Amino acid sequence: MSKVTSAKRVPAEQITIEGLTGDAAIAHALKQCDLDVLAAYPITPQTIIVEDFQKFVANGEVDTRVIPVESEHSAMSACIGASAVGGRVGTATASAGLALMWEILYCAASMRMPIVLNVANRALSAPINIHNDWSDSYGARDSGFIQIYTQSCQEAYDTTIMAFKLAEDHDVLLPAMVCIDGFILSHNVERVEMLPTEAVHDFLGTREPVLPLNPDDPITMGPLALTDYYFEFKEQQDEAMKNVPKAFKKVEEEFEKMTGRSYGMYEEYKTEDAEIIILTHSTTGGTAKAVADTLREKGEKVGVLRLRMFRPFPTEEIREILAGAKAVAVFEKCRSFGAASNPLALEVRTALYDLDERPMVADFVVGLGGRDVPPTTIVDGIRKTEEYLEKGEAPLYETLGVRK
Repeated sequence: MSKVTSAKRVPAEQITIEGLTGDAAIAHALKQCDLDVLAAYPITPQTIIVEDFQKFVANGEVDTRVIPVESEHSAMSACIGASAVGGRVGTATASAGLALMWEILYCAASMRMPIVLNVANRALSAPINIHNDWSDSYGARDSGFIQIYTQSCQEAYDTTIMAFKLAEDHDVLLPAMVCIDGFILSHNVERVEMLPTEAVHDFLGTREPVLPLNPDDPITMGPLALTDYYFEFKEQQDEAMKNVPKAFKKVEEEFEKMTGRSYGMYEEYKTEDAEIIILTHSTTGGTAKAVADTLREKGEKVGVLRLRMFRPFPTEEIREILAGAKAVAVFEKCRSFGAASNPLALEVRTALYDLDERPMVADFVVGLGGRDVPPTTIVDGIRKTEEYLEKGEAPLYETLGVRK
């Protein structure tokens, strides 16, 4: 079980308000989380996170050990070592950096290391592209990491803090990714309310590791496990992932008592009577809500379901929300080459499969490589969805906003 703290509402006069980029907001959150170790390698657009954090270290504001490694593969390896001895550990990466971590992501999850990994979502090469889509973290969706996607700088700050408490819960003990859209959020300045550091320390408490490495009481960690026990490791890992929703709810309830803010695994926006529900996440969710407002003014019943937690995927809740709609318009910044559809739509279709009467699902791939997704693109998708409703069928997926 996780350590229970008695969170109290932080007085307004103790809140610090600043204009911060998404990267800077995350760096400030990490500063307040009392990290023992941060190991990272710079890569655009997350570099500012680690740069700002190293400034905090240089100024004596934190006593975290920063390990400037030679690659992201080494960064996650160092994080595992630090976490294994009981430390609170964080790192950050993007795109090719996450790809280079790939092997070690699976190790971190299977070894049950509660590391928090901040990802500034960026397209994967080739061609080389430094701008946003979700290909990097979506590719790691089956690594065993919890995945949470945020829409604002405030949400990124809050979620980073909560991620440590969630990951370290003894019923969970899994690493967590907190994702922001590269440049769109990582370099965008927004108003952020920051908690006093003492309140964050009280909220998180001190990490209480289970069976840490200790030379005075040695154990084997990460052993060879062949046909005799490997399967059981994966079974326990799956059970831990199933415990995440309950633990996350508990963490958010505590955080809400302290701040008045709560986000959930997803955000519903005008879905109650919606005939078409837009389903997306990250900053695209903000655009979608603006479109829904405009279309509502014209009498069109459009709502938005902004997903926050992609792993574990809230299947039952999503099914219940979408069941009453005529159609679901999925907007995602990723392609799954050779698959019937793309990652987000595949999850949605799976969630709806057991319904006797299912809403139609239209899957739109948008914004690859940082291509802008303006309100007009969302509206185009809605109009196409309406056409498909009239025809009675929709293609498995299609692209919007691309030259053909």
